[in-house]
Amino acid sequence: MSNTSIQQALTQALQKLSTSSDSPRIDSEILLSHTLNCDRTFLRTWPEKPLSPKQLDQFQHLVNRRSSGEPIAYITGQREFWDMTLQVTPDTLIPRPETEHLVEKALEKIPPQSQWQIADLGTGCGAITLAIARERPQCKIVATDKSAAALAVAQKNAHQLGIKNVTFIEGSWFEAFSKLKEEQRFEIIVSNPPYIHPDDQHLKQGDLRFEPMQALRSQPDGLTDINTIVESARTYLSSPGWLILEHGYDQGMVVKKAFEKFGYTHISILEDLAKNERISIGKWDANPY
Repeated sequence: MSNTSIQQALTQALQKLSTSSDSPRIDSEILLSHTLNCDRTFLRTWPEKPLSPKQLDQFQHLVNRRSSGEPIAYITGQREFWDMTLQVTPDTLIPRPETEHLVEKALEKIPPQSQWQIADLGTGCGAITLAIARERPQCKIVATDKSAAALAVAQKNAHQLGIKNVTFIEGSWFEAFSKLKEEQRFEIIVSNPPYIHPDDQHLKQGDLRFEPMQALRSQPDGLTDINTIVESARTYLSSPGWLILEHGYDQGMVVKKAFEKFGYTHISILEDLAKNERISIGKWDANPY
């Protein structure tokens, strides 16, 4: 047994992370909880409990990784989203709270007992898909991603959560639909596509440095993938149907113009919790009159 207690280990970690993390205390507690396979309440209840030498070594190793800037989610291999614990890896984006707003808006459109067909383009770890699938179990969801590694993570998350109303297909955007057994139309298509300009300095900061670039940046201007989805979704949406996109904080009006250009109506731009324009919604109706 080492002579280092839970409280002492946390204090040492807090000092090490104080210059490299915006939330050193929370990070320290999460990493020690992960090491000890306990919740954070346990740490506060038993602060004098000593760590074994192996536990201390493991904890210090994790703290060193966090000190280098590696995201907590990749260190622990999981992230909370929509009251679900999701596995994440460096092959997937880390789900963020603002994306829960997209889920909320999609659920507002989907009647509780409906049997709608829904598509999620670029599903990553499956956060959006699995949240919607859990809340609307009678709906059928098709989730696509061009990354086989990301899709494997999403499928594992679905299995662990016992969610069975999702079909996962590998492929880039709408190309994946060619693998369906029969042609489908979707009442809602949702997506959190790459939308960061390749020259954006944020890509060199914080967690973004460690996340998959192909899921973050859109060549050449941050808007190519959004424009592709807005234009092509009309072919796959029911009439009427809804397209819901997450985008950059400064892209709301540009995305609105894209919706207008391709004939969508009932367009709205919604703010996230930080009051940034983050979600755009448009209605597609081939026969609006």
